[in-house]
Amino acid sequence: MNNPTQLKGWRLDGGDPCEESWTGVSCSGSSVIYLKLQGLNLSGYLSDNLSDLHHLKHLDVSSNNILGEIPNALPLNATHINLACNYLSQNIPHHLSIMKYLRHLNLSHNALSGPIGNVFTGLENLKEMDLSYNNFTGDLPSSFASLINVTRLFLQNNNFTGSVIYLANLPLTDLDIKENHFSGVIPRQFESIPNLWIGGNKFHAGGNYPPWDFPLGTMPTEQNITGPPRTKSNAIEHYPSHKVGGHKKKSLGPGGIACMVGGVTLVATCAALFIAVRIYRSRIRKLNSLESSKSTLHSLPISTAREYSSTAPEESPQFLAVNSFPILGSRGIPPIRRIRAEKPSRRKSFSKKFKLPSSAKLYTVAELQLATNSFSEENLLGEGSLGSVYKAEFPHGQMLAVKNINMVSLSFHEEEQFLDVISTASKLRHPNIVPLLGYCVEHGQHLLVYEYIRNLSLCDVLHSETYKPLSWDIRLRIALGIARGLDYMHSKVSPPVIHGNIKATNILLDDELMPRICDCGLAILRPLTSNSVKLKASEIAIDETGYISPEHGQPGRDNTKSDIYAFGVLLLELFTGRRPFDSSKPREEQSLVKWASSRLHDGESLRQMVVPGIKRTFSSKALSQFADCVSLCIQPGKEFRPPMSEIVESLTCLLQKSGMEKNDAVDGTEVDPMERSFRSTRTRFIGSPTMSYVSV
Repeated sequence: MNNPTQLKGWRLDGGDPCEESWTGVSCSGSSVIYLKLQGLNLSGYLSDNLSDLHHLKHLDVSSNNILGEIPNALPLNATHINLACNYLSQNIPHHLSIMKYLRHLNLSHNALSGPIGNVFTGLENLKEMDLSYNNFTGDLPSSFASLINVTRLFLQNNNFTGSVIYLANLPLTDLDIKENHFSGVIPRQFESIPNLWIGGNKFHAGGNYPPWDFPLGTMPTEQNITGPPRTKSNAIEHYPSHKVGGHKKKSLGPGGIACMVGGVTLVATCAALFIAVRIYRSRIRKLNSLESSKSTLHSLPISTAREYSSTAPEESPQFLAVNSFPILGSRGIPPIRRIRAEKPSRRKSFSKKFKLPSSAKLYTVAELQLATNSFSEENLLGEGSLGSVYKAEFPHGQMLAVKNINMVSLSFHEEEQFLDVISTASKLRHPNIVPLLGYCVEHGQHLLVYEYIRNLSLCDVLHSETYKPLSWDIRLRIALGIARGLDYMHSKVSPPVIHGNIKATNILLDDELMPRICDCGLAILRPLTSNSVKLKASEIAIDETGYISPEHGQPGRDNTKSDIYAFGVLLLELFTGRRPFDSSKPREEQSLVKWASSRLHDGESLRQMVVPGIKRTFSSKALSQFADCVSLCIQPGKEFRPPMSEIVESLTCLLQKSGMEKNDAVDGTEVDPMERSFRSTRTRFIGSPTMSYVSV
């Protein structure tokens, strides 16, 4: 710490914080329950030792000069966490999702950055959350929809993009999302929010927007927005300083929290100047919103104090572990927003400007227009999160499927990225993968041409009453086929290809019920799609949150583990017949993974989970082995999930023990006679809303 004299009673050599009445520490018996050190001009780093304070309820270190990342382990039983007005960087740790008692969370006015992962899934008791005045980017994670009791939510002054659909059904009384890059339409449910601030975004202003009588005159554009007013507010206990009474309903209310800036001016040192230069840009917006202090902020202080002694008792607050010379690497620099300078005219001659993929056929717009009957409604197969899919009939009877990806205006680099994706995806050749055969990038279009699969999706088979239940053996064959396709992408291709959106609607079943994975390698294109497509994607994703792994959105190298988690959910879906997320069921049963996890290792509960029509077609041992495979795939920690090669081996053994040939139906040979009802007797494909290449 830079000034330990402010912490009266604290001892660097240990001691008893409860017996010795340490400053900011409150106890119940010998247990620390309150740690309030706000506005003490402390500096340093937060330590993972905070998690050792098992009885801590309130943690408040707001309005200090704390650097570094939020610890990976916070006090598990805490109800109030306030880290506002510091210099914390990086992102929100996944550990937050298991803090089930948390009611108030304030991370505002820091330098947190990047897209937020699904870290809110377990926070059902959260009432208030403030993430304002940071540098968060990307779309809101689906786990926002899990905050079923949140009433006050503040996300203003970040760089969020995409739709706000995940906030639509929350019981909010206060919502501030202004000064971001949100797009799409404003959900009708927002009409019932008493205190709402939405200005400075990119919501649609035409068509059916807004969906209710919204005062458009109160919505400033990005060009004429000024900074938030500088208000004097305490960021310690009360959270955002929005006044409930002081503005009209749906008006653009006052700014977010203004932090109390300490009156202590620190001497600028070379090290402090180094840090200040590194994070200066990311702090400009924050400093504009802070209260003007009588003392000038010349630099960001660093600490020269020693670490606490390891001899302190368990409940001793060893949370400010400080190094003498903290160094901020490139990870501490918030991302700089790229400015696009390319004009649409750069698209005109791709063959002269770009290296085109040689592994796929290059089509002209005229060819695809003719084949799709000018992309008519009659040829529309469906709409998904990347765009629309059309049936295309070519001369000589060839039938293909054309996906029209609606893109934003792309830079030169992004056009190259798109072509790289096409080049990689078109090289994937496996019996269980729908091949990408061609593409079109003419006149600003981004069209993909696929093999045409005439039958139906796995989602149709599992959740439509039109079809009778699949047998146990066929379910295993389908699971094995999907696993083989993923194993090919993960381990047989270099570099590995991540699917990124494994789900039942992306698994097609051909005439022989052989599973075919579609949209392989396209998930990386999502950030480049237009706002209307992103809105559609958000609406689709609400029903598919059950496939998303806990670490989704967090940085990491081995993203194949997210595919493995989604595959585990598919396995659950295959043998229970339930959807991954079903809002029509009781709350404790809505998430398939949460509902099933505790039942997978109990024999009787496990058998009761199985689809009724197939309960007597397999042994208890086979079911138990299948459950073991599922359990490994859906492990919360990605490091505990096995590679797809091991899953393929396990499922192959299960099929062999069932007395079946190793490769028959999965590789496209004859199907069990009881499954012939699924074969298509029509010569013309009949589309379904959840079918084929519809969604990514």
